[in-house]
Formats: sequence, C-alpha cells, structure tokens
Amino acid sequence: MADELSLDLDELRHLHTIAKRPRIVSLISSEIRNLEKLSKEKAPTVATQCHIPNLGAAKVASTPTVHYSTLPSFSWDQDADKVKIYLPLEGVQQEKIETNIKPMSVELKIHDVQGKNYQFAVPKLNKEVAPEKCKILVKPTRIVVTLVKASKGNWLDLHYKEDKLKPNLDKEKDPMAGIMDLMKNMYEEGDEEMKKTIAKAWTDARSGKTADPLKGYR
Repeated sequence: MADELSLDLDELRHLHTIAKRPRIVSLISSEIRNLEKLSKEKAPTVATQCHIPNLGAAKVASTPTVHYSTLPSFSWDQDADKVKIYLPLEGVQQEKIETNIKPMSVELKIHDVQGKNYQFAVPKLNKEVAPEKCKILVKPTRIVVTLVKASKGNWLDLHYKEDKLKPNLDKEKDPMAGIMDLMKNMYEEGDEEMKKTIAKAWTDARSGKTADPLKGYR
C-alpha cells in the first residue's frame, strides 16, 4: 500500500510539472496534498527502544548503622512549673538534634558533634510533663532541655522510683497477724507458766470476755 501511494505521488508530481491549464494544475496540487497526508498516516510507527536496566544485578546500598554514645553526665533543677536538664556538650547544631518527648519520657539524639553521635534519655520521668510546651535550647557549651510540668509541684527525683515503703496488703486486711504469730511462738516455745497464761487468754476469748487473739490458729 505504501509503495502504491509513493508511485501515485511520483506520477502526480510529474503531471504537475507538465500541466498548463490552471484548473488542472489546481486539481493535481490538491490531490498531491491529499496523497501526502494519507502517506504520512499510513507510515509505519517506529517503536522507541528503551533500555531497561537489570535491577537484579544492581547493588542496593545498605543504610549504615548509626552508633550513639551516652552522655556521661548531666544536671537538673526545677521550680513549681518546670524542670530544666543541662547536658554539657560543645559544638552542637540545633537542627541536628532529634527529640522525642512524651508525657512520661524524654529522649534526645544528637548527631554529628565532631564526628560523633550522642544520646540522652529518661525512660520514665518522675511525673508527667506537657510535651507540646517543652523546649530544647542549644548554647555554646551545653544543651538545655526545659520540661513543663503537667501539674505544679515539687519532684523528689528526675527519674520515677517505686515506693519501697508500700504497706503489706495482707497485714492491712489482718492487722493482728503479726501479734498472732508472736503469741503462737510464745506458746509453743514458752515454759509452763507462759502456756497457762496464753491458754487462759484463749479461754476468756472463747467465753466472750475478750477478743480472741489467736483466731485462725485453733
């Protein structure tokens, strides 16, 4: 088909050169244009070749592991509204501090300080803070972390510590348990006079004269 169009165009162009009458020249020119347009539409589309790289052969660059050194020391103080933590470290850039402050914890990762990375964290604070109000300020020789307390008051420590003086719940339920143990031991290990005294107490308790001090052991 393409070859025939090409031959027709050649023939018409030849006729166009020898035609004399204006009407005939115009008709031939119009037909040449039509055939040229048709020839372009019929021309085969040349496929564009794309080189697809072999992804399987490419080496995937692994993300290097970032190592952090724990800051060796810090100090802190407080007032009724806030707690300030002072981290001594020189050469820190504000934009290279990664901060993660939550109501009961604070964590800082400080990158690229003279070729080293540092971290500081309090996994569990003494009491809650308001993260959206907390601030980090970089000074020439230290970092100042300002934690705004969720409620006013004095903190006994920066870190949360469990109360080791919690009451024994069993003894709360039975406050006489310690005395009962003592009296039982006294009866078992005491002399005859002691046993008579404790036996009398049991008798009085059973008769309703006194409370039974050894309830649960008979």
